[in-house]
Amino acid sequence: MIDKAFEEQTAKIGTETGLSDWVTIDQARINTFAEVTEDPQWIHIDPERAAKETPFGGSIAHGFLTLSMASKFSIDTAKSFPGQVMGINYGLNKVRFLNPVCAGDQIRGRFVLKSVTKKSDTQLLSENTLTIEIKGKDTPALIAQWLGMAIFE
Repeated sequence: MIDKAFEEQTAKIGTETGLSDWVTIDQARINTFAEVTEDPQWIHIDPERAAKETPFGGSIAHGFLTLSMASKFSIDTAKSFPGQVMGINYGLNKVRFLNPVCAGDQIRGRFVLKSVTKKSDTQLLSENTLTIEIKGKDTPALIAQWLGMAIFE
C-alpha cells in the first residue's frame, strides 16, 4: 500500500494539497498561549500598551502561536492513505515569520507538496511548503518547510 501512496504523492509534487478554513486569533487565545508558554511579553498581552507603543495598532500573537496552528490546519486538511496507521510530525527545515498576526486577525494554512521520499517499507516522508495566510493581507504570517512521516502497516 505504501507503493501506491508513494506513486500518488509523487504525481502531486508542486500542487496544493490542502487549504484550511479561516481561524480567528483573538486576545483570549493569545493570553492562553502566553500563560501556557510562560511568555507574558506585553506586546502580546497588553493591547492598550501595544496600541500606544508599537506600529501594530494593538497586541500581536506570538510567532510560535501562529506556527502551532499548523497542527490544526493539517488535521483539517490531511487525508490518510489506505494502510496508513499514523502520521508523525517529523520537524521543520525552515521557518520564516514574515508578518505579525494582530489580535482579531483570521489565519489559514495552505499546503503545497514539495517532495516525497520512501524512507522504508513502512515510512513515507513528505515535505510541504506551509503558508499561513492572514485574511485581507498580501504578506503571509509565515512560510515553513514542514516534514511529515506517514507510517504504514
